[in-house]
Amino acid sequence: MKKGTCCRATFTVLLFVSIFCRSLNAQTAASDLTATILHNDSLFWNAYNQCDIGKMKKWITDDVEFYHDKGGITLGNENLVLSIKNGLCSNKDFRIRREAVPGTVQVFPLRKADTIYGAIISGEHYFYITQNGQKEFLDGHARFTHLWLLKDGVWKMSRILSYDHGPAAYINKRKEMTLPETALRQFTGRYKGPQTNNLLIREEKGGLVLVTGNTKMRLYPETKTLFFAKERDLTFEFTGSGQGRGIRVRERGEIVEELKFETS
Repeated sequence: MKKGTCCRATFTVLLFVSIFCRSLNAQTAASDLTATILHNDSLFWNAYNQCDIGKMKKWITDDVEFYHDKGGITLGNENLVLSIKNGLCSNKDFRIRREAVPGTVQVFPLRKADTIYGAIISGEHYFYITQNGQKEFLDGHARFTHLWLLKDGVWKMSRILSYDHGPAAYINKRKEMTLPETALRQFTGRYKGPQTNNLLIREEKGGLVLVTGNTKMRLYPETKTLFFAKERDLTFEFTGSGQGRGIRVRERGEIVEELKFETS
């Protein structure tokens, strides 16, 4: 092999190794950054869920800017923590728990030249409510974008955007069973309650359908007497038998109405 050819081959190998190492180092740095931001983010939200104002405060900069699509703009560390303390955390009988929507959270590094100075984390999250000691329930859904900055070796949130707030779509986790038509037929008829004057239960296409006013809802059997809706956290328990039967309606596990069968 000629000397020039050997040198070119050696240079090509060194160039490949250099590029490969830079790429590997960049991937490692990005992975480390993602792990760091996710960890810090989880610590902030743990403090939020526990209404630990002191711990929340340590994760945000003095000049933090918070933009909320429903609550407006809050500027400064003291104003932000004070608004949380006097708002969400002011009532011991009311608590909100935040939980990230799995698979939606992403971290994006911010660099100047080859030096990381910050990161953006964005995604979607759910909000669960516990009120007056009752069972926790899923209430809201929103999107978030946070700017984290690295200063003197310490990560803190500098800009917080919370937007696209709305009700969370109900996720049904109940299991449907199959009942024969004879079993379904015993529940059909008209029912009346304190809030609902005229509720019709009828058999339709091998199942039960609830009709009241302009509302029509299909009911799915979970047991021989307990039915549920898939659109909302509603259950309908058929009680009694014959002319003495009724319906006990629950929303999020709490009884909201009891109806009686109309004999005429």
